[in-house]
Amino acid sequence: MSNSVYQINKGINQSIEFKGLKAQYIWYLGGGVIALMILFAILYIAGLPSFICIGIIGISGTLWVLKIYKMSQKYGEHGMMKALAKRQIPKAVKCQSRKIFKMEK
Repeated sequence: MSNSVYQINKGINQSIEFKGLKAQYIWYLGGGVIALMILFAILYIAGLPSFICIGIIGISGTLWVLKIYKMSQKYGEHGMMKALAKRQIPKAVKCQSRKIFKMEK
């Protein structure tokens, strides 16, 4: 058996990039693979034929990989966290009373 050697590009103050995936998306892909293995085990133990299990996992895995690569390209290293934080900022601050503007002595 030959050993595979993968190139991991990491420069000074740069995040890890592996096959086009950046930073946390590598972990998301790994977590998805583990979740798909658990799903396969559940489906197989439930009694589904193995070819159907493999088909479901194959399609789900393909969609998961495409989604992760798309997010990695769209958001980059920190963009998704920034987009999620931006969603939490309120559009407007409403005040129903003037009580907060009242000066106390």
